Amino acid sequence: MSIDKTSAAAQDEHAVENPEAAAAAVTAVDPRLLVREQGLAGYLGEFKRKMKAGELGSLPVVLGLLIICVVFQSLNSNFLSAQNISDITVTMVGTGMISVGIVFVLLLGEIDLSVGSISGAASALAAVLAVNQGWPEWAAILVAVGAGVAIGALHGFFFAVLGAPAFAVTLAGLLFWLGFMLKVLGENGTINLDSDGLIGKLTTYFFADVAAAYGLAAVVVGVFFVSSFLGNRRREAVGVPSRPLSDTLLRTGLLAVVSFAAAFMYNQYKGLPLATVVFLAFLIATDFVLRRTAYGRKIFALGGSVEASRRAGINVTAVRISVFAISGGFAAIGGLFLASKIASANQSAGTGDLLMNAIAAAVIGGTSLFGGRGRTWNALLGVLVIVSIQYGLQLESIAEPVKYMITAAVLLTTVVIDSITRKTQKTAGRA
Repeated sequence: MSIDKTSAAAQDEHAVENPEAAAAAVTAVDPRLLVREQGLAGYLGEFKRKMKAGELGSLPVVLGLLIICVVFQSLNSNFLSAQNISDITVTMVGTGMISVGIVFVLLLGEIDLSVGSISGAASALAAVLAVNQGWPEWAAILVAVGAGVAIGALHGFFFAVLGAPAFAVTLAGLLFWLGFMLKVLGENGTINLDSDGLIGKLTTYFFADVAAAYGLAAVVVGVFFVSSFLGNRRREAVGVPSRPLSDTLLRTGLLAVVSFAAAFMYNQYKGLPLATVVFLAFLIATDFVLRRTAYGRKIFALGGSVEASRRAGINVTAVRISVFAISGGFAAIGGLFLASKIASANQSAGTGDLLMNAIAAAVIGGTSLFGGRGRTWNALLGVLVIVSIQYGLQLESIAEPVKYMITAAVLLTTVVIDSITRKTQKTAGRA
């Protein structure tokens, strides 16, 4: 017993040998966590620090989008008209949905080249079931989306379990599912959809009542304020630095300005588009999954370091398969919106520049090609840039080859910025 007492006394003595250092070790707080408590001054300092460290976030694409709007509006006053903006926000949904799935894959540092073909195969499958086989459209849609998920999971199996490179697997998928789509469509090659049906209304239905757009804007602003306010209260309750009320009110005010301005614009034309509402709902849901759930944190961790994730107990195989399944599912959903836009499923579905635009949208929006950095909102920003350029050049009757070259230049610029910022972050010890 005397030995135990001596040991305990020695431990106690050692524990208080340097009480000041021990207290500092317990109470030390990362200065960056105090930004929220410092209010606008803190955020300004944090912004300067991020710029010096190369953490540009979505700033380049937001500035680029503003420049695009200014340039094309100066060339043609119809560019920022209610009709043109409404058309842009509806047209972008098909490619944007596919790009959301691409964001998940890019977060792993991988690539999925099959999404274009999957989107075409899904639209063809839904058209055959609904039109040729007489299925209810809702059932055809569920089967098509389920098929997209299953196809993506299959690709993930070859990649995660058998160890085949994602590039090779999805390239094979691109060819196989393109052939599958052509086989399903048959010799005619085109199946017309009912424009008044469920699929047809995905891009043609508008909530004409002005209360719909303003009501949605009010709900979005209200939910944002309540969630931010309650979140701050929870942080304060556990002693974690939180945003001051003035900061929350300012953010809510800015969101209100943007939301009600968009609602006003939509009401000047046909009203609130169903396609835009569905797209925003998916963006909010996927952003919540990535930022607020354990599954989302596993995806970011895996994109940062596979070995570290495996040592941390993450089921790397399951996460990889699920991510490719998500990519396939969103490709199928995007394919349905694209089919709705032209009211048919045909042999050109999923081909052309769709794949490149979907990948480019994710990258242009701010998702890193190197993995571990990005948000699903990047898909929205990126596809807005691409479709805005396309519509702006179309208003000016610019030839199709020039559209490709300008989009390529924007993509290359974004990739170069991403590479430069990564080098800057490494120099600053932030990568």
